[in-house]
Amino acid sequence: MQLAKLVRTMSKLDYYIDEFTQYLIIEKNLSTNSVNSYNSDIIDYVDYLEREYQITDVKDIKRDHIINYLSSLYDENMKPRTIARRIAAIRNFHKFLFLNEYVNENVSSYVESPKLDKELPEVLSVEEVNELIDSVNGDDAVSIRNKTIFELLYSTGLRVSELINLNIDDIHLAMGVIRCRGKGNKERIIPVGEVAHQLLDQYLNQARKVLNKHYDNQTLFLSIHGYKLDRQRVWQIVREEAKKLGLKVTPHTFRHSYATHMLENKADIRYIQEMLGHSSLSTTQIYTHINSKTLSEVIENFHPRSKKKENINNNREGD
Repeated sequence: MQLAKLVRTMSKLDYYIDEFTQYLIIEKNLSTNSVNSYNSDIIDYVDYLEREYQITDVKDIKRDHIINYLSSLYDENMKPRTIARRIAAIRNFHKFLFLNEYVNENVSSYVESPKLDKELPEVLSVEEVNELIDSVNGDDAVSIRNKTIFELLYSTGLRVSELINLNIDDIHLAMGVIRCRGKGNKERIIPVGEVAHQLLDQYLNQARKVLNKHYDNQTLFLSIHGYKLDRQRVWQIVREEAKKLGLKVTPHTFRHSYATHMLENKADIRYIQEMLGHSSLSTTQIYTHINSKTLSEVIENFHPRSKKKENINNNREGD
């Protein structure tokens, strides 16, 4: 796993940072991006402790030091969400130190995270999704690949990291399902729709053969040079195609739209939770979003005082 390295003066606490990084990779099984984020946050935290308090031993870190560090972040007008991430990194760092008996107590135990407003994700309408997918209409290998990617993202709710890590062995067209490995390397089976089924079949039998310049018998989605497609390129493909239609879309927008449209069509939220690979139902509720039209329909159909016409007619009959 390739980790980001920050240019900085070596710290006396770097040993613990390196050990913590290995703990995140091996014990916690976090993604490279998550490990890099934690690593960056802890380096900033440790630099502050050394600069402000000349701390060189983890046993000397006190709860007040953490509070003062967090206060400095608020003074910098750092966003609550970023501060919350820093707190998560600090908690994990001190938990690691305590579990490995580098310290006698976990001084971060009672440090609270800021309350965050739950942001509703951006979603496309069904018409916009159809327009975006249909806009990729070439018959060359790259166009077939891109159209398949768009359809698969929307019809399965895959994360882009899950999409690029799919292997041919994960595609079971005869059963109409795909197998993917999500966060924490957890495996799940996801049904694919008829359109996605047809496009996958076309991609596998036509386009992939053209792109497979290095005789790769595993990787599903290949670049024009025959190598595994990376997440940055998928983001670029999606944004470039969406820009032509005047839309701002990322690969994750397909995931949000998938969950929202499923919910609007009365799918059970626990089914959506399973398909998205969420361990917590509350996470699914963040990713799914009932628009005002759907909410109005629910109120109109089920609230006893919402049927305005019926109430007005009843009042007139009593006059």
